[in-house]
Amino acid sequence: MSKPNVLMIVADHWSAPLLGAAGHSVIHTPVLNTLCANGVRFTNCYSETPVCLPARRTLMTGTPARRHGDRTFQPYRPMEPDLPTLAQTFRDAGYQAYAVGKTHTYPQRDRIGFDDVQLDDEGRTMYGVTDDYEIFLGDKGYVGRQYGHGMSNNAYQMTPWHLPEEVHATNWATDTMQRYVRRRDPTRPAFWYLGYRHPHPPLVPPQRFLDYYDGVELDEPFVGEWTKDTDALPYMIQGVQSRAVYTKREVERARRAFYALCTHIDQQIGALIGTIREEGILDNTIILFTSDHGDMLGNHGMWAKQTFYEWSTRVPMIVMGVENCRRVGFGRTDDRLVGLQDVMPTLLDLADVDVPKTVEGQSMFGDQSRDHIYGEFGEAGACSRMIRDQRYKLIYYPVGNVFQLFDLDEDPDEMTDLANEPEHSNTLGHLKGLLMNEVYGSDEKWVSDGVFTGEPAKRYNPGPNRGLSFTRGHQWPVPPLNPKGDMQFFPEAPDGWDGSVEAEGAKN
Repeated sequence: MSKPNVLMIVADHWSAPLLGAAGHSVIHTPVLNTLCANGVRFTNCYSETPVCLPARRTLMTGTPARRHGDRTFQPYRPMEPDLPTLAQTFRDAGYQAYAVGKTHTYPQRDRIGFDDVQLDDEGRTMYGVTDDYEIFLGDKGYVGRQYGHGMSNNAYQMTPWHLPEEVHATNWATDTMQRYVRRRDPTRPAFWYLGYRHPHPPLVPPQRFLDYYDGVELDEPFVGEWTKDTDALPYMIQGVQSRAVYTKREVERARRAFYALCTHIDQQIGALIGTIREEGILDNTIILFTSDHGDMLGNHGMWAKQTFYEWSTRVPMIVMGVENCRRVGFGRTDDRLVGLQDVMPTLLDLADVDVPKTVEGQSMFGDQSRDHIYGEFGEAGACSRMIRDQRYKLIYYPVGNVFQLFDLDEDPDEMTDLANEPEHSNTLGHLKGLLMNEVYGSDEKWVSDGVFTGEPAKRYNPGPNRGLSFTRGHQWPVPPLNPKGDMQFFPEAPDGWDGSVEAEGAKN
């Protein structure tokens, strides 16, 4: 048989539990469920740095943040030139390589090894590029109207999509990838990367997908006992909770819209697979579905990403092999600990392409398995670290020197923090030892005489969210380059200011 084609699909903000195949009681994902039935679902896949840019660097290089250099979200940092990308490695092996959708690179038109990229960068004009999706909308007569719905890119209000469904970003990405499939060179294998921007906000699904969940009783966010003493919460968690406070009605509407966006993507993946089947190449095509990170969706009073709780950091990982692939199998689940760094070596391995020596991940279909996985986000203030072994998870917040410990076998929703329970002291000590082995760079200041000492505790003082969580305006005329266009993840007021004005003589 000739070299297989490879289709890699990456959603944005999709948590591992949000699959019918994973037992979720509400969400409708029939296509992804079928992929699981035709392949394997890895139940313990983690985004090692659960925020968009670092996670995508890991996906494309097979390396963790320690190697690719970004654990903080650095939007102006190019890919490391000495790290071969997944796309370039496939091309070097004779593959044609095409990407559609969100790649989240800098410069924006950096192809990172692909032959071509049709880009959807969510209207990030502050970096100087009008992306291909925006150009497409203009060609269809909707110049600058992408954000006419008025919803923010990092907030959880919702409204139905305001333009015809066929010009929704999810449809555009699918249609564009279908065109690449049809226009492929039939004499060479292909590597296709499809980066859906959703279910990342803005929460703007087409109305018919909202209608699917009309009258359905949704699951509600769960809140652990450890969250109730708000004064004792780590500094970072105070910040995460303070930036997204919603009413019960808003929470219900947000979840409904989020699930609708997932179902929309699921349906469109079905259309793409239909095209691959019609082209007669499905049986020789490997398909992988994952996400850059998850979304808390209100669980434990938090939204979005960046934390190491399950709904933020654990992501779906589904692999369907070529026809009768005895290495992948079908209808299986695998509970080994895997990470996004393992995607590159896995796909290269299944395609029988040599894995670059720079890759630190390992094939999910090899003989190796790890006894723990390490996660890291941030370097100052709002930062945290994670060690997860086969049963327990340790989360470390340096500010305040706070440790949390969860038994994921008995407590998969992380409702009870065991860090201060005497009977778990040995487990806590063991995981601290594993974490100590991961300390490098600026983290070394948190250790003294071989013991974690962290930094002094402090309160998070919420500041004004002047940018409305990175809301966009009309994109026509194209806005100017904006050096202040980047989102503030943790807007904090200076010097403990509570917003009050001076008694007299106050100005501005």
